[in-house]
Amino acid sequence: MLKEFRDFAARGNVVDLAVGVIIGGAFGKIVTSFVNDVLMPPLGLLLGGVDFSNIFITLSHQSYKTVAEAKAAGAATINVGLFINTIIDFLIVAFAIFLLVKQVNRFMPKPAPAVVTKECGYCYTPIPVKATRCPHCTSQL
Repeated sequence: MLKEFRDFAARGNVVDLAVGVIIGGAFGKIVTSFVNDVLMPPLGLLLGGVDFSNIFITLSHQSYKTVAEAKAAGAATINVGLFINTIIDFLIVAFAIFLLVKQVNRFMPKPAPAVVTKECGYCYTPIPVKATRCPHCTSQL
């Protein structure tokens, strides 16, 4: 059983998948940092000094200035700004993966076109694959 597991783990697909997951996790951290530290501050400034990470709704009747302050007080919050950051994060990752897959597919071999005609064995005219009689020479196929 241990040998079978070793053979399974050593196959190329499993190793490639593991490398992809590790690189994907690291890429996700880079994109999250890009969204939170580079993209959102200027966007918030353009929108009148809004800090997206502190846009939240408290479910209690008290008012708090930041999400951290509300969490420290034990208030239940709906973190709208953090959700917006996560959506932007996802869109950037999805777009980057789309571009990567598009480039990888460019180098993949094209599938062979489906055969839709065959050649008549008598008159050598192309005819549909499902034909049982040649429309040109009327021979039985």
